[in-house]
Amino acid sequence: MGSLISLAPAQPQRYQSVVVMRHGERMDNFVESWLSKAARPWDPPLFDDGHSRSFRTGMELRTQLGYPIHRVIVSPFLRCVETASEVASALCAIDENSDAASIEYGLCEMFNNVAIRTPPENKDQWGFKLPEIQSKLQAGTVDPEYEPVFQKLPKWGETSSDARARYERVIHALADKYPSENLLLITHGEGLRATVSTFLNGTKIRKVEYCAYVKLQRQVTPKEDNTFTAGKFDVVSHHGYLLRNDDA
Repeated sequence: MGSLISLAPAQPQRYQSVVVMRHGERMDNFVESWLSKAARPWDPPLFDDGHSRSFRTGMELRTQLGYPIHRVIVSPFLRCVETASEVASALCAIDENSDAASIEYGLCEMFNNVAIRTPPENKDQWGFKLPEIQSKLQAGTVDPEYEPVFQKLPKWGETSSDARARYERVIHALADKYPSENLLLITHGEGLRATVSTFLNGTKIRKVEYCAYVKLQRQVTPKEDNTFTAGKFDVVSHHGYLLRNDDA
């Protein structure tokens, strides 16, 4: 089977697909001793099971998608970057010089003490250094010309409604930025909740599993002046989350 990461130039297409995925199992939820020794307790890596689940999910997508992924865009948090690396590997890897991977601050965790239990004392110093983050992705795959939709992290104390508005904005902005490409976006549990709520008319999620994902699709019509028109995103399918009983 050929790779689902396409190296050929993306051609105008009638439908655009976007897969939004949560990261795999995070270390601090499975190894109690990790937190007390961590230099960056707010940015845990994947647990061993998180690596294996991420790879399996990538294999599942490779078998089931039926279309290529042209670009992988990732939250700067380490657990998301490691998830992206495993998923891309399972998708048959992004070959060198494909420029298909990017870091996007707008996909980051909800920025408050509900989602980030052990933040740094100085809320302006998170230590996210882009070259170091990019080095965790497969060599030769980072897009050097990528301009993030959000140029910096959110302001600390972000509300749930503000975070969901951010996720909605970044999904639409990334899709519009690459209208002829299919995207894989690696984010956090709240990002999945926001995606479902936005594109399933306010539907609420009771539980989000690690590596849960939702597949979105919209019609895109190229125009002769190099612009395009696009329809609304529909939820085509989903995996790994439970809807609230009152929404079932």
